[in-house]
Amino acid sequence: MLEKGLRYTVRKQVGAADTALAMGSGDMEVFATPAMVALMEHAAMRAVAARLPAGSTTVGAEMSTSHIRPSAPGAVVTAEAELVAVEERKLTFRVAAFDGDRMIGQGTHVRYVVDRDRFLSKL
Repeated sequence: MLEKGLRYTVRKQVGAADTALAMGSGDMEVFATPAMVALMEHAAMRAVAARLPAGSTTVGAEMSTSHIRPSAPGAVVTAEAELVAVEERKLTFRVAAFDGDRMIGQGTHVRYVVDRDRFLSKL
């Protein structure tokens, strides 16, 4: 049963592959916005994974986020997701990312519950 309030936190040490320079989203060796977004999505996916029916998963559909502070390679960043709305298959999360106790990003993320096999059959 999916209900508001489900949460998950994930941590990652920023590596060379997570930088804007390596990802092509910028030209500096700082934690890339796409890497931050992926970490937020991962937290949201994990927040509900254990409560889904057998054969189901969630897929990301929408992300509205801001990346407000840089983080250096080697930093340990944390992403948190909280399920704030459930509308049938549509799940809305509040997401945030931190470098230590400093917020580096925040936003809203929408995921949909899908049947894995049915979803993959559309490829």
